[in-house]
Amino acid sequence: MAEGAGVAEEERVEGVGDDPRVNDLCDAVSRLRRALAGHPALLPDRDAAEDELAALDAMARAGEPEVPRLRRALLLVAGAVGSVSALAPALGEVRAAVDRFGGTPGEELYRVPGPREGG
Repeated sequence: MAEGAGVAEEERVEGVGDDPRVNDLCDAVSRLRRALAGHPALLPDRDAAEDELAALDAMARAGEPEVPRLRRALLLVAGAVGSVSALAPALGEVRAAVDRFGGTPGEELYRVPGPREGG
């Protein structure tokens, strides 16, 4: 029975559950981690980006992540690698995956209106 339990645990961790948002986030984080690892340039904040990507992955794999924590980690990753155009597509995928979890309470209060909304 212990062997079967181990297999079930591996499947649960690998499958990350039934929430497609969680799976999308894990996939996007994985792609950005690979892109960052393959990027040859010396980036001063590479370690910070790698740490936050690991945190994003851990939050997603743990279950329903907290949106404010996801957004904070995304902001730190974007600050660390956002100026590297080669990483922009993968970073955009992570942002889109985080956005699928919705906004934070009160976020509407601080939203900048679009050009057609006035303001």
